[in-house]
Amino acid sequence: DRTLRIMAKILQEGRHVGVALNVVNKPGGGGSVAYAYLNQHPGDGHYLQLASKSLLTNNIAGRGPSYTEFTPIAFLFGEYISVTVRPDSPLKSGRDMVERLQQDPGALTFGIATSLGNPNHQAVATALKEAGIDIRKMKTVIFPSGGAASTAMLGGHVDVVPITAAFAASMARQGQVRVLAVTAPARLPDVLADVPTWREQGYDVLVSNWRSLFGPRGMTEAQIAYWEQTLARFVESDEWKKELETNFWTSEYLRSAEARKYIEQDNAQVRAFLAELGLAK
Repeated sequence: DRTLRIMAKILQEGRHVGVALNVVNKPGGGGSVAYAYLNQHPGDGHYLQLASKSLLTNNIAGRGPSYTEFTPIAFLFGEYISVTVRPDSPLKSGRDMVERLQQDPGALTFGIATSLGNPNHQAVATALKEAGIDIRKMKTVIFPSGGAASTAMLGGHVDVVPITAAFAASMARQGQVRVLAVTAPARLPDVLADVPTWREQGYDVLVSNWRSLFGPRGMTEAQIAYWEQTLARFVESDEWKKELETNFWTSEYLRSAEARKYIEQDNAQVRAFLAELGLAK
């Protein structure tokens, strides 16, 4: 909701579009209600939906539609994950965490928001998998939000919580967490500048909870081209670039065909990961 309202404001104030934009919430079913609503308007370029990687994970786990049922419009940005612990945790780095679990895969408890197999879960499990640890032996507790998981961690109920980089940065500024690793390809700025990536710590891990825009099925080439051109101007605006920096988002703009190819590849990787967890349907 917040991301779309930021986008709508910039698109309208920058006169990237000539009509009013309305942000509509359709909660329920892990996004399934919203996706069903989108496809009630086949071939209509006036309806778009902001999707995240959960579109893939939910479908693979048998809880939602396939991305192939919609029209990819553009890949917008990646939101990387930070692995956090309490400031007084004996764990000083991501490598410390991995080595602890190599000795005992059940030694630590992870707080995951909001479902098994999602990017937050992948942010830690992929590093453990690289290290040869059986990720099915991870002790995980599912929470309804990153805030709830972090509160439980601060209360000593779980040991490690992976959350978005922006949320981790806000907590790190207040001295509430220590950040062990980030899932980005390079270090993130500001308060996270001293946090090494997983790759720096010896684990080839890159996890992005991306955001992409989809339209309903059956959109025409002309409709897709309109939004591609509009969004290409939008992502170059100073206002959008400021939002990216503020929220630790990484611009990765791709047009429709490129976005489809990226998501196809990501879907295959996510399916393999969930299959290893026994979550793929």
